[in-house]
Amino acid sequence: MIVAVHQPQYLPWLGYFDKIDRADVFVLLDTVQYKKNEWQNRNRIKTAAGPQWLTVPVTYRFPQRIDEVGVNNRERWQHQHRQTLVSNYRKAPFWDGLAPFLEEVLTPTWESLAPLNVFVIRRLAEILGIATPMHLASELGPLPENPDERLIAIAKHFGADTYLAGAGGLDYMDLDRYARSGVNVLFQDYRHPVYAQRFGAFEPNLSILDLLFNHGPESLNILRGER
Repeated sequence: MIVAVHQPQYLPWLGYFDKIDRADVFVLLDTVQYKKNEWQNRNRIKTAAGPQWLTVPVTYRFPQRIDEVGVNNRERWQHQHRQTLVSNYRKAPFWDGLAPFLEEVLTPTWESLAPLNVFVIRRLAEILGIATPMHLASELGPLPENPDERLIAIAKHFGADTYLAGAGGLDYMDLDRYARSGVNVLFQDYRHPVYAQRFGAFEPNLSILDLLFNHGPESLNILRGER
């Protein structure tokens, strides 16, 4: 059994969903420290002027965990995201199919970042057709503070014999520790597909929304490199 673990992100890129798709169990690591100016509260879409950020404003005090970070609803971020998406994707082939999801995200008042991201990830996986079970780290009980021991503990919690790591994990993971614990480590090697987009030359590493707006039901096949 393969388990994968990742911090919950906002409107993640294709590689995030490839990781979910390759795992038998996926754990949303909402109990680690929030990292400012990374992917936990923002992602990019494509516009006629190039990539543009969609950012959820947060209320954050170092060293809060992800599940402790609030959303700053004094800013009209949902209105701004809706207008930006309408302006750049309303004429995309599969706008109508994804529009209800946008309303599910951009209509309710989200008080905290983690529930927003968890909802987004679960719904997008469902829309893609990925059925991997997902769990929150905060629901698993106390976990070790050491990052490697924490991941090993999560793997053992689910009876997994393999941990699927991101490609960058090779730079900092203590692989001997996993071997001693009887957990194999498999590194993700995601090859980003090239697909038809709006607005000129192909731009990689965008939110999965870009793929879904442009390719709808074929998105999972493209994500998997099967088209």
